[in-house]
Amino acid sequence: MTSDRGSVTWLATDEPHPARDAQRNALRCAIAGDKQAWLDLWADECEIFDPVGPSIFDPEGLGHHGPTGIAHFWDVAIAPVSRFDVEVRTSYASGDSSAQEATFTTTFADGWSAAVDLVTVYRTDAAGLITSMRAYWELDKVRVTSAPATPR
Repeated sequence: MTSDRGSVTWLATDEPHPARDAQRNALRCAIAGDKQAWLDLWADECEIFDPVGPSIFDPEGLGHHGPTGIAHFWDVAIAPVSRFDVEVRTSYASGDSSAQEATFTTTFADGWSAAVDLVTVYRTDAAGLITSMRAYWELDKVRVTSAPATPR
């Protein structure tokens, strides 16, 4: 999937599975900048830990919970990004969960970008709605690229 706002390269298996499909749909909505469609993918009782533990998005490391919490996560972590490029290298699905190993590269309006290798784990309920997303990545391993120089 490719658009002006980003791309997803799925090198891993793409066999259908509710949690894997939910992740794919969440990525599609994030890249499209479609907050409402993204919110509609989540169960009322849901949580996001991205990353797991204290972070710039969640200083206390308590996660984002329920519709209000995940809407806030969108506002602080997804909305500021002007382009997402994601490469999913491996994907394992079992039971109600799917884990992916990937590299996320985010680019901001000012041209700065950040790339991070991570593992995400999505869980879904019987209706296929996301109940949990946990991302495992380390801030000190984020690779930051400066904005291109402005011609004078």
